Amino acid sequence: MVIASSEVFKIVLLPVHNPATEYQIIGTLSTCFKLVSNCFPADFSQSSPLECYFDNVRLAAWADVLFLCCLPCNLASVGADLRTHLPKHCLVYSFVTAVPPKRLANILGHSFILKPQYDFVTGETTDLWKPSYGIARALRDPVMIKASCPVEMSGGLSLDQKWVSGVLYSLLNICTSAYLASRDTLVFINNLFQLKAPQCEEFTTQSYINSAHASSLSPDEPFPWINLIDVHMKDTPLSLFISRSPNISAAISMAYKSLATTQKTQ
Repeated sequence: MVIASSEVFKIVLLPVHNPATEYQIIGTLSTCFKLVSNCFPADFSQSSPLECYFDNVRLAAWADVLFLCCLPCNLASVGADLRTHLPKHCLVYSFVTAVPPKRLANILGHSFILKPQYDFVTGETTDLWKPSYGIARALRDPVMIKASCPVEMSGGLSLDQKWVSGVLYSLLNICTSAYLASRDTLVFINNLFQLKAPQCEEFTTQSYINSAHASSLSPDEPFPWINLIDVHMKDTPLSLFISRSPNISAAISMAYKSLATTQKTQ
């Protein structure tokens, strides 16, 4: 299944092979997305307000963000479809948990990939996760919103914090693909997370790239393109900056909870 938005950023979902899960996702996202590509477009047309098609390759080539949700056994065929069709600026967010980012990059011929890595934490209660809720209801529960926050996840789960760096580098790459000057990119990101000096530390050029590259980057130039596969595999200037800057983690947490609460009230 592919879902694509008609807004400024065009978002795609590729494909979930569990009908019940598909309908949950469609119900949650139907207010944001306008186009769907699925093997059974007629079924989705009858059950949702979305426009449905069966053309994953075309929508993937058109998308700015693509969520990859296929089973590992189907990844080879999906990858063959998408390979050479994904534009460089298209962010692929992979939920295929059994496939590491580097292998996924080889399959897709594409390196702008973000993949969360979850782990189970022994000794923590898991009672707060209620399978009967469904996705839409869970996203309206304040307890689950707090527990699912990437920088303070609880309930028996933890998230590799390289994911946080990956999200922020993804945002940087999106600005770079729009030819936004590095000066304006930093203003945008700091405003997004409501970071106001001198009350708190802000993102700077050195937060994202090493000092040698930062010293040669003009404020009028875009940031260099960051390979997200490297971000998944090793420490970066950004991961080190976040680890020693508590206010940055707090700002990310506040932004996540604020967004979730805003969606809940709409």
